[in-house]
Amino acid sequence: MGLYRVGVIVTYRRELRDPEGETIHKDLLQKTGYDKVREVRVGKYLDLLVEAESSIEAVKYVREMCSKLRIYNPVVHSLEVIPLG
Repeated sequence: MGLYRVGVIVTYRRELRDPEGETIHKDLLQKTGYDKVREVRVGKYLDLLVEAESSIEAVKYVREMCSKLRIYNPVVHSLEVIPLG
């Protein structure tokens, strides 16, 4: 058993609007001269320390946890689970 850091990124699905990201893009970045930014997507980030046999098992465990506990809504959100070390 070891400890593995796992990152979870929850964002709106690509095909859906991201009102908060649009506001940051239009009302903050473009109005202050940062006009090279073409899109902003906002999300949530979780950084977890998980006890598991391997980083692969830690990622599987976290993915299952996120689905079962409804940490995200699969109808409107995308979930990315990544090993961080």
